[in-house]
Amino acid sequence: MSARFLLPLAAFLLVTPLIARSAPLDLKFTAVDGREVDLAKLRGKVVLLDFWATWCPPCRKEVPKVVAAYKKLNSRGFEIVGVSLDQSKESLTAFLKEHDMTWPQFFDGKGWKNEISSRFGIDGIPAMWLIDKQGNVVTKDAGEDLEKEVEKLLGK
Repeated sequence: MSARFLLPLAAFLLVTPLIARSAPLDLKFTAVDGREVDLAKLRGKVVLLDFWATWCPPCRKEVPKVVAAYKKLNSRGFEIVGVSLDQSKESLTAFLKEHDMTWPQFFDGKGWKNEISSRFGIDGIPAMWLIDKQGNVVTKDAGEDLEKEVEKLLGK
């Protein structure tokens, strides 16, 4: 290869951020309220996959920020899918209603042995995965600047 080709290529590689490429996340389930959830049908939207529980103090602390981001950005293409590690359906549904958490929630009553959190290796909550419009996980730690991260991915 000529130096004329290698120099621009090297410059491009230096200034281009390295982005981990993976296959789109595959997830389907029936939510606690009966809604069918399929991440493939949410392509074109930015999705927060939120692993959490009502009994988790750090999770509860994040709720107002997550609800505010949803209310502000949902109309622009932001969706949230919750995966609850709760064991009481009644506690979960009461909490969802009380805190205006209107997005779908997975619940199987198995706590830490939850089918979805086990499949994805979740060993601590809250765990907030941000998924881009193509269905790829872009971060597994979206809590700190959630709104800014979502706005960047929405690109509007």
